[in-house]
Amino acid sequence: MNPRPHLLRHRLLAGFLLAAGTLLPVLALAQNTYPTRSIRFVVPYAAGGLPDTVARIFAQRLGDRLGQSVMVDNRPGANGVVAAQALANAPKDGYTFLVTDGSMFSINPALYKNLGYDYKRDFMPVSLAARAPLYLAVHSRVPVNTLQEFIALAKAKPGTLNYGSSGIGSTHHLTMEAFKASLGLQITHVPFKGTGQSVPALVGGQVEVLFSALPSLAGFVKSGQVKLLATNAAQRSSQEPDVPAIAETISGFDFASIVGVLAATGTPPGAIQRISTEMAQIARSPDVVVMLNNAGIEAIGSNPADYGRAILGENERLAKAIAASGIKPE
Repeated sequence: MNPRPHLLRHRLLAGFLLAAGTLLPVLALAQNTYPTRSIRFVVPYAAGGLPDTVARIFAQRLGDRLGQSVMVDNRPGANGVVAAQALANAPKDGYTFLVTDGSMFSINPALYKNLGYDYKRDFMPVSLAARAPLYLAVHSRVPVNTLQEFIALAKAKPGTLNYGSSGIGSTHHLTMEAFKASLGLQITHVPFKGTGQSVPALVGGQVEVLFSALPSLAGFVKSGQVKLLATNAAQRSSQEPDVPAIAETISGFDFASIVGVLAATGTPPGAIQRISTEMAQIARSPDVVVMLNNAGIEAIGSNPADYGRAILGENERLAKAIAASGIKPE
C-alpha cells in the first residue's frame, strides 16, 4: 500500500531539510575559504603608469590579506582591447580582474568606433581604488600667481597663450579643453608625446601652461621654474592643500583620473564583494596612503555601487570635453 499523501510530503520535506542542513555548512565553508588560489590583476598599460602603480601597491597588500598571491598581468595594446579580451577569455570565477583608469570607458569609446568591448555589457565595477589629480601649472615668467589672475590674462589676450598636453585625447588635453569651454578662453593646444616631453616644454618656455601630475612638476615648483595655480579634482588635495580646486570657480569641474578594479560580467557576487571589502580596507592603511601620495595619487576605496556612479559621472563630463575639443572618432 502506498503511504498517505500527507505522510509522503512530510517525509520529502524532512529529507530536504536534512540535506539542506548538511549542505549549508559546505557552502559556508566554500564562501569563507575564497580565494583558494592566486588572483590576477590585468592592467591595459605597460608597467610604470598610473593604473600599474595602483595595481601593484594594492596587489601586494591584497595578497597578504587573502593569503593568496595577486599577480599583475600587463596587457597593453589596441586601446584596451587586449586587456578586455584577456578578462573576457578567463573563467568568470572571481580570480581575474581588470585594473584600469576611466579613459578605457570614457575617452576610448569616443575616439575609436570599433573597440570590441562595452563597459555596460562586459564589466562589473568592484572598487574605486584611487584618484590622481592633475595640476594647472604655468611657467615662472607668466605674470600671474593665482587661478583668477590666469583667467583674467587669458581673457585679456585671447589666442596668445599656448598649452601643452601629453597628446590628443589625453586627460591633460581634455581637462584644458573643458576648462577653456567653461570660461570661453582661447588658448592654443600644442600636443606632445607624453609628459616626458610636455613638462620640459613648459620648463623651457615653449608653452606657457599645462596640466600635469604633481610628481612631474614638484621639483620645478620647488626650484621656482613653475607655479601651481589649481587642481582639476573636485576638491583640494591633501598633497597641496593651499592649491585651490578649479571646482571652486567652475561648479562641478572634476577631471582627476580615477583607477579602479572591475570584474567580467557573470563573476560571482561573493567574490566581487570580498575583493571590494578588502580593497576599501587597504585604501585606509597609512602605509598605502603614504606610498600613493608619493606617486601623486590619493587612496579612495569604495563599494561597487559608488564606483559605478563614479564611472558614469566621469563618462558624462569627458563626453562634454571631447565634444568641446572637436575630436572625431577614427
